[in-house]
Amino acid sequence: MRSLFILIFGLSILFTSAQDDIQQRIDSIVENGIRNGAFPGAQVFLKKGDKILIDKAYGYHTYDSITKVSLNDLYDLASITKVVGATLALMKLYDDGLIEFDKPFSNYFPDWKNHPKKSQLTVRELLAHQGGIVPYIVYLNKVKRRNGKLKKRWIDTILSEQYPTKAYEGIYIHKKFKSYVYRKARRSKHSDKTYRYSGLTFLMIPEVVEHLSGKDFETFLKENFFQNLGAEELLFNPTNQLPIERIIPTEQDSLFRKTLTRGWVHDENAALLGGVSGNAGLFSNTRSLRPILELFLNKGTYQGREFLKKSTVETFTQIQFKENNNRRGLGFDKPMIENDTLSYEDSYPSPLADLSGYGHSGFTGTFFWVDPATELIYIFLSNRVYPSREQQAIYDLNIRKAILYEGLKIE
Repeated sequence: MRSLFILIFGLSILFTSAQDDIQQRIDSIVENGIRNGAFPGAQVFLKKGDKILIDKAYGYHTYDSITKVSLNDLYDLASITKVVGATLALMKLYDDGLIEFDKPFSNYFPDWKNHPKKSQLTVRELLAHQGGIVPYIVYLNKVKRRNGKLKKRWIDTILSEQYPTKAYEGIYIHKKFKSYVYRKARRSKHSDKTYRYSGLTFLMIPEVVEHLSGKDFETFLKENFFQNLGAEELLFNPTNQLPIERIIPTEQDSLFRKTLTRGWVHDENAALLGGVSGNAGLFSNTRSLRPILELFLNKGTYQGREFLKKSTVETFTQIQFKENNNRRGLGFDKPMIENDTLSYEDSYPSPLADLSGYGHSGFTGTFFWVDPATELIYIFLSNRVYPSREQQAIYDLNIRKAILYEGLKIE
C-alpha cells in the first residue's frame, strides 16, 4: 500500500513538473509575440484529456499598456464564426432533417435557382469549399466613391425606415442592401468545381437558417446552443449586452469607420449586414468558446446532454473531397493531406496533429483546434490586426502553430 502511494505521489510530481514546463514554454512563445509586435495581448486555453494545461490572459488591449487583458474580455473571432455560428446551425438543421448535403444549395437559397452553374452546386460542395466560388467580394468598394466618401444610395448617418441597419455609430445601411449583396454574389465569377477557399456562401447561411427554421440566425443559435451550453458571452454585436470596456479593439480603421474599431465586427462585409453574418461577427472569450469545442470533442453531447447526433459531428468533421486534394470538412478546416509526412514548416496545423483533428483560424488573429486522438482542445485569441491588418508578425513567428505543437507533444 505504501509503495502504491509512493508511485502515485511520484507520478503527480512528474505531471506537475511537465505542466509547469509547458506553461513556461507557452508563456515564452506568447511573450515573444508581444515583444515583436505580433499582437498586444492574447488569451490561451489548452486542455488535454481532463487536464487543463493552460488557461491564461497575456498583455494588454493595445500597445499603450494601459488595460490588461483579462479572461473575461471578448475578442472578435472573425472566421471562427463560420464554424461556431454558420456550421453549427447547419449541423442542427441536418440533425432535424431540414437540409441535405447532396441537394443543390439553391433548394434552400432560391436566389440562385436560375443561375446556370450556381443552381447546381450542392451544400456539401459549398461547405467544403469545393464549388469554385470566388473567395470574397469587397462590398465596401460598392458603397464607397473613388474619393473615399460613402454613397448616399446605400449609407446614411441617421437611423430611419429606409436605413434601418446599423453598421457602426453614425453609419446606417439601406434596407435593400442585403438583396444587393445576394445579387452580386449570384453574378460573381464561378470557375469549375475546384478547391477554392471562399467565405462568400457563408454570407447567405443566416438567410437559409431563417428560411428553414422560422427563427433569425442569432436567436436560433442562442436558443439551440449558446444559452444551454453556458456560452452566454459568445455574442454578435456584444455592446448590446456588455460594456465596451470588455471588448478588445481590433483595427484603427482609416477606410470605413474612420476610428478605432471596438465592439463592432472588424470584417466590413459582416458590418454592412448589421454585424450578424455567417462569415464573421461573433465575439467571445476562451471561456464561452470552450463549451462549443467540448460539444464537438464529445461528438454532440455536453455534460450528459445531447445537442447533436454523434453521426452528425462525425460527418461534418470528416474530409470530404480528398481525391481533389481538398483537406476540408464541412465548414471545418482539417490537417494537410499526408500531414504526418510533412516537415514542421510545411505541415498544417502541426506535424503532430492527427488526421481526425479539425479547427479553424480567424483573420483577426484567432484559432482553435480539436484533436480527438489526444482529447486536446486548443484556443488562441488575439487582436493581431491592431493597429493595422498589415501586421504580419503572427505569421512570421508562427505563434499559433508553435503553441499547438507544445500541447500535442506533451504526454
